[in-house]
Amino acid sequence: MKNTDVQSKIESHFRKQVQADKKIKNAYLLVESEKLGVKLNIAEGKTGDFDAHPQQPNHLASVGKLFTATLIGILHDKGELSFDDPIAKYLDDELMQNLHVFNGRDYSSEIKIFHLLNQTSGLDEVFFPLLDKMIKDPGYRISTREAILWGKQNLKPKAEPGKKHLYGDTNYYLLGLIVESIRKKSFQEVMHQLVFDPLGMEHAYMNDFTKPQNESPYPTAGIYLNKIDFADFKGIAPLDYAGASVIAPLDEYLIFMKALVNNKILKEETLQRMMDDDRPMGFPNIGISYGYSIWKFVTVPVIMPEKFNCWGCVGVTGAFMFYHPKTEAYIIGTFNDSSWKSKAIRFMLAKVVRELLGYQKSIGL
Repeated sequence: MKNTDVQSKIESHFRKQVQADKKIKNAYLLVESEKLGVKLNIAEGKTGDFDAHPQQPNHLASVGKLFTATLIGILHDKGELSFDDPIAKYLDDELMQNLHVFNGRDYSSEIKIFHLLNQTSGLDEVFFPLLDKMIKDPGYRISTREAILWGKQNLKPKAEPGKKHLYGDTNYYLLGLIVESIRKKSFQEVMHQLVFDPLGMEHAYMNDFTKPQNESPYPTAGIYLNKIDFADFKGIAPLDYAGASVIAPLDEYLIFMKALVNNKILKEETLQRMMDDDRPMGFPNIGISYGYSIWKFVTVPVIMPEKFNCWGCVGVTGAFMFYHPKTEAYIIGTFNDSSWKSKAIRFMLAKVVRELLGYQKSIGL
């Protein structure tokens, strides 16, 4: 088998999946492994009347959380914060007062930065309740800070800090506000300053908050959440914030992921902690643990052999950004529709990683 053969197989799998599902408006896939000589960057579908193009900027939803976690890691490496710091060190009294009252006890002062990163603060999710309000009232607007205050008034914590993994955006809103407290700049400005600009991500920007260093000649790809065109909700940007705001072409997500894997943006020991301070996630039939916005596939005999193990991040709209160590492959893509939030992971493992492993075996590596 040649590297062009495995690329053709992966491309065929991808295009067939997209063409067979009428829910998918546009989809994108990048696969690169220098070890195997594989390099694929393809697109299928349309954004409006525009044929999908591999260089279109893409909003990979919660894949943006890994950028936020990395930004916190950079500040950790610079000595500007510690993962073990209480969040009360950086957040004002209005935010902290009664932030976490569970079973009659106030745990607000016990929440640490690492609890936010690995989603174990115990705080409830505010994104989807507020999205529902926007759907019912398209004119409804709320800031990120107001969203947290709304959560204090309308929701209750689900567990004590450190006791349970509860995935959501609330924790990452607080991380963004911590960045702003330390740097005295907007979270989005700091993301450009410490991540996008140093890495040369010239077409990257933060949804509705910033502009790229260089405007793309291609339109940003369409994205659909629960059958709703994301472009119809201009007021949703504050709910993206530090949880899901990053927009860039796939090859610039690749720049970021390569820098992360090769310790170009974080110290090796910092990335290791981000990976190892993890908690199991509740996905049936697949072993997945969650670190500091790092999803790791864990070996499960027969169901998930060790050779499939990889790590990265996932977005609710069928987005994924992973590194597969055995084949040294970067796999980044999106089906841009929330109906694919679980199917995208299965596609990545069964149709991409499996083909790469088969090709690697065929050439004796």
